[in-house]
Amino acid sequence: MQIIADLHIHSKYSRAVSQKMDLHGIGMWASLKGIGLVSTGDWTHPIWFREISNHLYQTSEGIYELKKPLPEQKHKVRFMLTTEISSIYSQGGTTRRVHNVVFSPSIQVAEKVNKEFIRRGANLMADGRPITGISSLNLLEMLLAIDNQIMLIPAHIWTPWFSLFGSKSGFNSVEECFGVEGAKHIYGIETGLSSDPIMNWQIKELETRSILSFSDAHSGPKLAREATVFISTNNQSITDYSYSDITDAIKQRPESKLKIGYTIEFFPEEGKYHWTGHRACNVKYSPLEEAEKGTVCPVCGKPLTVGVESRVKDLSNRTLSSSDLLFAQNKSGLTFVDDKEKRRKPFVSIIPLLEIMAELEGGAGVKAERAYHRALGELGTEFDILLKIPFEAIEKFGGKRLRQAIEIIRSRKAHVDPGYDGVFGTVKIFKDEENKKQTTLF
Repeated sequence: MQIIADLHIHSKYSRAVSQKMDLHGIGMWASLKGIGLVSTGDWTHPIWFREISNHLYQTSEGIYELKKPLPEQKHKVRFMLTTEISSIYSQGGTTRRVHNVVFSPSIQVAEKVNKEFIRRGANLMADGRPITGISSLNLLEMLLAIDNQIMLIPAHIWTPWFSLFGSKSGFNSVEECFGVEGAKHIYGIETGLSSDPIMNWQIKELETRSILSFSDAHSGPKLAREATVFISTNNQSITDYSYSDITDAIKQRPESKLKIGYTIEFFPEEGKYHWTGHRACNVKYSPLEEAEKGTVCPVCGKPLTVGVESRVKDLSNRTLSSSDLLFAQNKSGLTFVDDKEKRRKPFVSIIPLLEIMAELEGGAGVKAERAYHRALGELGTEFDILLKIPFEAIEKFGGKRLRQAIEIIRSRKAHVDPGYDGVFGTVKIFKDEENKKQTTLF
């Protein structure tokens, strides 16, 4: 048994988030997707904190469930208290903008953290992702002083504007951001949509830290577009687990009940900061083009936003090629990517099922949604369909083209046009000329 976990999302109390992202909406979408453990998100917001306290009950240490799930929620979904904090401060003569995800072991501890933020002048009502002037190091020290079970994970670490390694406002190392002592408490990092584990495996100081992937979702359909899968350390079924079991797995403690099995990834090119560019002038450079042409926009003369791929190359101590990797398919035809030494956790890459249906339906949104929900109703959860349901069953339900689409994705053969400077990349399963020939499946 495995636990598909998405531990970085946002509620309706964060900016630019769907108003349907309440606890019942999150629970319903998590059930549709096949997510076993999902973040509450935003527990620093006073109104959302009250809703969490009123609508969830603790089933084991630090793990919660809805008291009254919606009838549409067909599968059990558990919640864990995590939230994102935006720190904007000056360090080393530079303005730093770093986002961190904070895990709390209980509602009581989360309440203590909120009171400390208020005491320090934070306006928690302003946004579900509060902005504070507390540095990343001081934030970590503050949290651990409240409760040493709290865990801090640097969020989407390569995003240019708001992250640990961001080219616009970040740092060049974990120790530079958190100090030598503080860095010892950073057990894992979140890759973000614009990078995948391969890119992070090239950074020396991440060699001993867990590589985590979560969605940072602002709406239900975006849940678990990236996720981390926890499995039992002794291959036994997982009927019950605690907050400590999850954090011990991230800390890679040998005595832990759980461990990270693998991560589920976006194709990083689809992320909106993968390549260098300037969207206002429609300029986009690959790392090779950037090396040749520089980082100044040839149209307007302003600095380009340096992409994640280039930033990784700047900070990496090694460059991995396909010869350094292992690609292995399981009996479902799903391709796992691993390092040759098998020192890291493998990963798989997906395209969300709703995006697949949209391409198969020629971009027709209503038809794609109908096809999506019909597939869930007849085949299983979204992750069942993407990762393990036999191809024959998929073809029987949706026809040859749906089967081909799932086969292509499980084989990592999608066509991707990289994103840049805030513009999401585009992913296509079939080439354009093939799409023109296809007809509606459903």
